[in-house]
Parts: sequence; C-alpha cells; structure tokens
Amino acid sequence: MKNNRGETVYDWLGFEAKTLIDTFIQEVLDNPELRLDFMAYDLNLPDLVEKLEAIGPRLRAVIDDSSKKDKETGILEGHGAKNSSESVASQRLTVAGAQVTRTRFFNLQHHKVLIQRDKQNQAVKVLCGSTNFSFRGLYIQANNVLVFHSSGVAASFGQMFDEAFTEPKAFRHSPLSQSIQTIEHANGPTINVSYSPHRATSLSLDPVVNAINQASSSVFYSIAFLNNMRESPVGVALAELLNRPVFSYGTVNTAGELQVVKPDGTLAVADFAYLAKKAPEPFRTEWAGGKGINIHHKFVVTDFNLASAKVFTGSSNLAPSGEKNNGDHLIMIEDQKIAMAYVIEAIRVFDHLQFRQRMQGVGDVQVLKLLKPTAITGQPAWFTRFYIADSQAKNDRLLFSH
Repeated sequence: MKNNRGETVYDWLGFEAKTLIDTFIQEVLDNPELRLDFMAYDLNLPDLVEKLEAIGPRLRAVIDDSSKKDKETGILEGHGAKNSSESVASQRLTVAGAQVTRTRFFNLQHHKVLIQRDKQNQAVKVLCGSTNFSFRGLYIQANNVLVFHSSGVAASFGQMFDEAFTEPKAFRHSPLSQSIQTIEHANGPTINVSYSPHRATSLSLDPVVNAINQASSSVFYSIAFLNNMRESPVGVALAELLNRPVFSYGTVNTAGELQVVKPDGTLAVADFAYLAKKAPEPFRTEWAGGKGINIHHKFVVTDFNLASAKVFTGSSNLAPSGEKNNGDHLIMIEDQKIAMAYVIEAIRVFDHLQFRQRMQGVGDVQVLKLLKPTAITGQPAWFTRFYIADSQAKNDRLLFSH
C-alpha cells in the first residue's frame, strides 16, 4: 500500500536511513564500473538481498555466522544455522556470482558496512553505523547511519574489509586493529576510526572515557546494552557523571524494559503497555515493538555546545568484551555541527521515553490552555521555574540557549 506520494509504510519507518542505504546500493546497480563490499550482522530484508543479487560478481560480502545449540533440543540456532535468513541470503548471493565470506571473528561479525569501489578498485565512499540490515534494525529500532564521501575514510574501511574478507581470524593481530586511524580534512572534521577485534581494548575505549571525564558542559548518550557493562570503563565514567556538575542525559535499553537516565541522576522505566491502555486512538493501538532491543544506538556526545565537541558512534557496543572479540568499528568525530545532530536525536529518544514514564504518574488530566498574566491570576509566570537556582529547568535554559 502506498500514499499519494508513492511511499510505503517502510519508507516512512525507515526514514532517512532507508533512503541512504537504498541510494548507496542503487548507485552501484546503475553504474557498471562500481563495485560493492558489504558487511552484515543481521540480514533479512528481501528487497535489499534482491538488489545485492543483481550486483552479482561485482559484490563481495562478509556475513556473520555466529550460532549456538539450543540447550533442550540441541538444534543449532542463530545466523550460522542452515535455515537462517543470513545463510539463505549468503547462498543466494554466491549463486549470483558474489564472493561471500562467513565469519564470527571470535564472537560476532558485528559491522554494518557498505563500501563503494571504483573501476581501479579504490574505495571511494562508505556507509556505516549501528543499523542492521534487518526489519528490526531499519523499521523498529532507533538507530543511526553515516555516509562518508571522504576517500580517506573510505580507504580505511576498504583496508579493514580486505583483511576481514581474506583472513578474519588474523585481524586481531593486524596493525590496522592495533592503531587508531586519523583522517584529517582541510574543509571538514577530523575523523578517528578504530576497528576490532583487538587485544588492547583501551585503544578504542580510552578516548571515550577521557572525553566523558573531561567534559565540562554536557554528556548525551544512547547505548543499547549499557546495563550489561556497568563495570566497564565507559559504564563507570557515565555513572560518575552523577557526582559532577555536568549536564547528562541518556537512554538505556535493558532486557525487557527501557530506561531513561534523567539529568538529576534518577532512573525511570518506560512502559509500552501503559500508553496502550490509557492513550486515545490512534495511539492506543500502538505496537510495542515486540521482544528485543528497541533503542539500538551506540553513541556518546560530549560538550556539544563547545568548540571541543566530540561524537563517538558506530557499530561498537562500547564494551571491552565486544572490542576484544567482535568485528566492529568505533568512530570519533570532532565537529560541533555533527555533535548537535546527535544531541537532537538523543533528546528525541529521551523525550519519547520520558513522556511514557511521566504519564504513569499523572493523576487527573488537566485541560491544556493558555495562562493568564500574573497581574490577573496572582500566580508565578510560566517562565519563573526556569530561573530557580539549582533547578533542572534553569540548567536546561542555560545549556540549550548557548
């Protein structure tokens, strides 16, 4: 079903991320001189697999094959199972002439990457981020996608792909995995990229921890599995923010529930079911999103309103175990404009979840109406709370107005 603009519900749900992915692949389809390298963890989008099939021999792919046996049945489950969508897609791509490598590195092949190469086989553009090539990744979860038109960034990802495609188990010992790649741009931000797995997890995680510890204004974050890494360096640094005079805002997706970490340090659980019962239509029929993670972002933003603003993002879960065992990328972008974009997303997700949580504590619903002047009502003006010393409202005013 399409609307009068020819859009399906998937175009709306996938929003700009879907457009970026579709456009990236379509450019290769339309230009026979381009080649495509592809790295996937989840892979169950029929339309995407069909497009990859059409690229045929111009495609190379690295697809996760992690799996485990069910304790009761002994049946192999996961991406490595013969009947998994990833295995079926791998077989289809191989038949179409593509070269496919299946790997889990030492736990998971967790990259979500597309790389365009020209007729000289030089990497020219790369798409990366936290978004899995799956229904859940693109249409249900909160995720992010980045496209770099920088030949330097593309070349770095291209080298990573070549090594992972050829000898994934050896990547942990590669010089590329043991150093941070710094790509400077004369008219753009400096980009720092690290690739895992690597033995020294401090290589990639220390810059995140240092940025959090050195933040003087604010820290915004949205991390899918933060509750599983409370003892990790990043988890500890975020927890310690509550004892510092730094504004912090965050969302955490735990097993079975969503949490919002408020600037005052308190936690709240956002319950999908509550609004399903209380909200008017059409919101009452809102789908809860099913089981699994709903907030899948993995990003941290520090001091967005200062010249020293930094963004950390990518496919990495920001945990030592993942950095040591998974195929992942972690990017640091030093740019205030990009930091602002991620902060807007952080606030969007936070407000969406905090709204649910606050609704659970609402008593009688007040009619929304304009307030009369203080001279008539004798009540404080609407903006008074934004000037109360040490209040969250005042902190909001000062942070977001500069």
